[in-house]
Amino acid sequence: MDISVTARETAGRTRAMVALVAGVACVNTAMVAGSTAANLGAAEVGGPAWSGVPSAAGVAGTALGALGSGALMARFGRKRTLLGMYAAGVAGALIGFAGAVTGSLAVLLAGMVLLGLGNGGAQLSRYVAAELYPEGRRATALSAVLWGGTVGALGGPALITPAAAVAGSLGAPALSGPVAAAVLMMAAALACAITLPRRTGVVDAGPAPAAGAPRPGAGEVRAVMARPAVRTALVAMVAAQLAMVTVMTMTPIQLHQHGHGLGVVSWVLGAHLFGMFALAPISGRIADRWGARTAIAAGVAALVAATALATAMPDAHDTGLPVALFLLGYGWNLAFVGGSALLSRGLPAGTRTRVQGLVDALVWGGSGVAGLAAGPLFGGGGLPLVAVVSGVLALAPLPLLLGRSRERG
Repeated sequence: MDISVTARETAGRTRAMVALVAGVACVNTAMVAGSTAANLGAAEVGGPAWSGVPSAAGVAGTALGALGSGALMARFGRKRTLLGMYAAGVAGALIGFAGAVTGSLAVLLAGMVLLGLGNGGAQLSRYVAAELYPEGRRATALSAVLWGGTVGALGGPALITPAAAVAGSLGAPALSGPVAAAVLMMAAALACAITLPRRTGVVDAGPAPAAGAPRPGAGEVRAVMARPAVRTALVAMVAAQLAMVTVMTMTPIQLHQHGHGLGVVSWVLGAHLFGMFALAPISGRIADRWGARTAIAAGVAALVAATALATAMPDAHDTGLPVALFLLGYGWNLAFVGGSALLSRGLPAGTRTRVQGLVDALVWGGSGVAGLAAGPLFGGGGLPLVAVVSGVLALAPLPLLLGRSRERG
């Protein structure tokens, strides 16, 4: 009997992991395809100054989605919350498609915000995966979900040209095609959430409070946020996000100014995306075997090395920059997995998902800040200045990591 129960639990866990990883892959693909097409559409309708606004709307929606998902998971459970967020993403993609067809910038932006809500839910699904496993395997589990982003990084850009061609052949605006593809991918993510098993522990019910029990208040959430492990995770993840987004945003501009075409841009950014997602399982094993703080420290080292290389070789499109952008992506990955691992262990059940959602919201808010700050920095000193500032930001977790080491000593 014990063997059969264990077999059922293992099968349910495997099924849940497949659904979670596939869902994240579909959402990331939808976000990449939809936001790229929306940015181009905004530039056509409103001029170049509006070209980044849809992405900013998607980032804002992701931050709101992460914050809302954390609170909703605590109250209604993980599966219901993922279903609701993915449904909002489907609605957003449909609205975005309507905006792309009609040429309405306002409708397009509204759709991107709702699509971002779905992405916010997808981001927190890594914690759902983590709680399916014992503490010693949680970083590996959440890194597997993060690895699903590799599909989006590769599949999203690959969808754009054929989807645009199909839309054009049907007499619709070409850019509506990739947004229509985003609708299909979000619908696929919703289908993945529907298949999550009902009896796989936390996936279905989550840590919802017992009937009549008071829900944790803001003071309890603040108390948990003040814990050293949570502060370390927050600082590490926000700092890595700021450093990564600032350099990554300006690298295509740097290459363009030096006469390089889209082929070179794709090659350099491809190295970056590979570092961001493809090696996530290695980061998870590092965090599980040697500790989350070790993974964060390795991430800081990689980010500093990346920014130093970008500072020293800003024009080396065939050597220095691809290596720098790869290290930038993998440094972010190590810090992100390490920080997520800290947030997946030892937090009170009643506040855990709310804290996780709040941290993710702050991380995505940092993306918006980095995107806005990158342009003025680049204008003031080019890519070297951007890289130097990013390298300094990447060092922010060190005092917390060193303080912890002194406590142990």
